[in-house]
Amino acid sequence: MKASSKSVKAAAAKQNLTKKTQSKKPNNQTQSAHREYSAIMVDGPDRAPSRAMLHAVGFTNEDFKKSQVGIASTWSMVTPCNMHINRLAEHAAAGVDESGGKAVIFNTITISDGISMGTEGMKYSLVSREVIADSIETVAGCENFDGVVAIGGCDKNMPGCLMALARLNRPSVFVYGGTILPGCHKDKTLDIVSVFEAVGAHANNRIDDAELGAIEACAIPGPGSCGGMYTANTMASAIEALGMSLPNSSAQVAISADKERDCREAGAAVMNLIKKNIRPRDIMTREAFENAITVVIALGGSTNAVLHLLAMAHTAGVPLSIDDFTRIGKNVPVLADLKPSGRYVMADLVRIGGLTPLMKMLLRAGLLHGDCMTVTGKALAQNLRSAQPYPKDQDIIHPMDDPIKWDSHLVILYGNLAPTGAVAKITGKEGLRFTGKARVFESEEKALERILDGTVKRGDVIVIRYEGPKGGPGMREMLSPTSAIMGKGLGEDVALITDGRFSGGSHGFVVGHITPEAYEGGPIAIIKNGDPITIDAEKRELRLDIPAAEIKQRLAKWKQPKPRYTRGVLAKYAKLVNSAALGAVTDANL
Repeated sequence: MKASSKSVKAAAAKQNLTKKTQSKKPNNQTQSAHREYSAIMVDGPDRAPSRAMLHAVGFTNEDFKKSQVGIASTWSMVTPCNMHINRLAEHAAAGVDESGGKAVIFNTITISDGISMGTEGMKYSLVSREVIADSIETVAGCENFDGVVAIGGCDKNMPGCLMALARLNRPSVFVYGGTILPGCHKDKTLDIVSVFEAVGAHANNRIDDAELGAIEACAIPGPGSCGGMYTANTMASAIEALGMSLPNSSAQVAISADKERDCREAGAAVMNLIKKNIRPRDIMTREAFENAITVVIALGGSTNAVLHLLAMAHTAGVPLSIDDFTRIGKNVPVLADLKPSGRYVMADLVRIGGLTPLMKMLLRAGLLHGDCMTVTGKALAQNLRSAQPYPKDQDIIHPMDDPIKWDSHLVILYGNLAPTGAVAKITGKEGLRFTGKARVFESEEKALERILDGTVKRGDVIVIRYEGPKGGPGMREMLSPTSAIMGKGLGEDVALITDGRFSGGSHGFVVGHITPEAYEGGPIAIIKNGDPITIDAEKRELRLDIPAAEIKQRLAKWKQPKPRYTRGVLAKYAKLVNSAALGAVTDANL
């Protein structure tokens, strides 16, 4: 059964019930229209203890009469993606205060995918999305904020922020922390993926220790999210297209006057949303999610967008399935020549005008829903009226009649290896079909060792399993193996399939999110070394080319392995998480 069937419809019905329950307004006759939640906390003689504590953190008597807005900061020094967000939070708070509200800054966690990649620590990455959503919901719900501005700067905290905003359903704006500037080495632009691929080149004796060290030292020049159209920039663009951030918030450099202005304007925007009573679920409609998918495809965005948009839609009570990516993708071209498959980085797109000119192109082509509400309080089409076209001499964004690819690079595959779906990233540069012999690994680390030492050969289909949401647990990204393949010059000669997922920086012939995952007894669990495997992007098929009777016999003998974790957050996550084909969320079956 495909993911768009009964399970999605049942989940949608349950979410709609939750939506009705969470959207009820507090029953308090004395509350101000613009203080729907905070009035409960601070109004009246009986709330004197609450006011006393708030006096200690800087509230004045006048502040108790204002709308209270939580500023959810994902600041942390564990990653350059978020190291500057404390300053951005202060600008957002100033925007709220200048517009007549009272801002309260609070923090939540972030983790670093780039640092933990290829280690056991990466298993916490996708888990952090749920922790971030839970923590923002917890603080904002407990403190009775009337609105929220959430500022994210790395892969998981962006969808985590949006999931929290959808749950709370209080007037809210998301702000992207902004992209990093590229590094430079020998007149060549660098980013974090350059370093991962340099590791593969080093293993293949194409560069020496000194060259690897030089690339490592200058690839990350300062604050901001990874520079290509990787997951951070993909999700920032998707959220803008969704209508939950201000125009061009997704296409600004992290350290810039534009980004500071974006934050202040977000503070003012949330106050406007409070006055107009416009809430996230008024904005995060099915049509808005279709806009987000369209923009992700046009940009050549990350496969993680599939996972995260499904999760965000689930949380907002919007029925969305992996098959919607196929339906929309048949009509949307890839227009952006951005890394990892292209030549340019996000800072180059910023330089020529950002995302709004592209969205205006898509709107004029009839590929976007222009009547969707946004956090400006206006429809998408209204926001785009003043967007100017790209300069004529740029070649970063191709015209509609000369695309990089005529349809989507995000290909949803089915077949006897993926009964409930898988996600491939096929730009066309790596070809549309691959057949080879399986080389099976039970973990990412083992696969990376065999890639680097030369065991993996041309014609191999690398199979990395037991890396799914439950089996990992945590569904690690396979950036280290895919980058090693590219660095060793095997990008066109080796394929990789997994029940894990990929970094937005991964490219080559790769298929992830294979469902059911190995830990759940999916067919990927019974592949043997040497089995023939076919990946066919044109037929949208992932196939194990052995007799059906043999597959049935192997599955009958398969036994589920013991859980890798029995205590702590990873054990809780494995117990609660659902299929990657449904977004890998942890509250679907409660």
